[in-house]
Amino acid sequence: MKADQLLMIPGPTPVPATIMEAMARPAMGHRSGEFKAIMKEVYAGLKWVFQTEQPVFMYSASGTGAMEAALVNTVHPGEEILVLACGVFSMRWAEIAKELGIKVHLQSVPAGQANSAEELEQFLKSPEGQNVKAVCMIHSETSTGVLNPVEQFSQIIRAHSNALVVVDTVTGLGAAPFYFDKWGIDIAVSGSQKGFMIHPGLAFLAVSPKAMAVHQQCQNPGFYFNFSKNEKNIEPGQTPYTPAVSLARGLQEALRLMKEEGLDAIWQRHRLNQHMTRAAMRAMGLTLFVQDDAIASPSVTSIVPPSGVSVDDIRAGLRDHFSMTVANGQKDLMGKIFRIGHLGAVFPREVLTAVAATEAVMHKLGFNQAPLGAAVAAAQKEWIQHG
Repeated sequence: MKADQLLMIPGPTPVPATIMEAMARPAMGHRSGEFKAIMKEVYAGLKWVFQTEQPVFMYSASGTGAMEAALVNTVHPGEEILVLACGVFSMRWAEIAKELGIKVHLQSVPAGQANSAEELEQFLKSPEGQNVKAVCMIHSETSTGVLNPVEQFSQIIRAHSNALVVVDTVTGLGAAPFYFDKWGIDIAVSGSQKGFMIHPGLAFLAVSPKAMAVHQQCQNPGFYFNFSKNEKNIEPGQTPYTPAVSLARGLQEALRLMKEEGLDAIWQRHRLNQHMTRAAMRAMGLTLFVQDDAIASPSVTSIVPPSGVSVDDIRAGLRDHFSMTVANGQKDLMGKIFRIGHLGAVFPREVLTAVAATEAVMHKLGFNQAPLGAAVAAAQKEWIQHG
């Protein structure tokens, strides 16, 4: 007999038992009064998580679907956008845009760094910057473990441009502070299998009045992801097309759990998870890929393996001996970092387990720069101080 897998990856994240139970209930008609009541609760709960009074759409899709929706509803082929890229997932804005025939200006930084406010401002003040229809960015870059200063970027865009502020907060929402209305965001997208703690298959998109007005002028806003079709279905508690009913039930329960904990407490818990993990890795003698604590994501921590120890061996040791899954690096970082997720239904208990298991595996693989137990002690100290 083996222990259940402990998912310590940045998604999919662990699913609480009550959410599993909600998703396992018998099917219901998606046009029934019962389902309409569920969706009305879901729509209200999504507005609360996004911290907005504006509409939030629910698509039966991954977060990438909502990213495509953001662009196809607001930017015409041939128009221009600026993409702030700091890793694999932020680059997806550029990849989608190019498929849609949109011209992309790219501001990239080396992996492990946040995007530059200064470079953003310089571009927007330049002649080229006057032509961009939207500035697309990421909140939490999962491939590296960076958290971007979205509020600051939004302020800069508002001061120097009429461009839409478009944010991927797939792994940021429900882990780090995010204020759609207060920060002046125009479109924000997220997904179900991250901070919302349910299975993959739902995407969420919040939209400002400014973005809706731009959408109304869009000649080809698409069919399935069309903002107007989705907006008019919110008040009656509907979706324009058949939704993932079981996932919506799970989302209803997830939102209830999140409200019970409270957003401030959720954000504090994720920050504590992050502090415990980073302190433990440093105490063990490992190198953090994101050195600056101020830009480290509360959703995931990326670690550089020591010389002579491979990422594959670390992941295999955790999988085979502790039934624990951590993530490899993405694309150019594959085999160069491993990533410990601490997102969603992850608490200090799971972090201590992950730290202890990682420390044991590293010693078994011959890396014993620090005494056994140093990492666990460092995580415990963080919990004692901040928990």
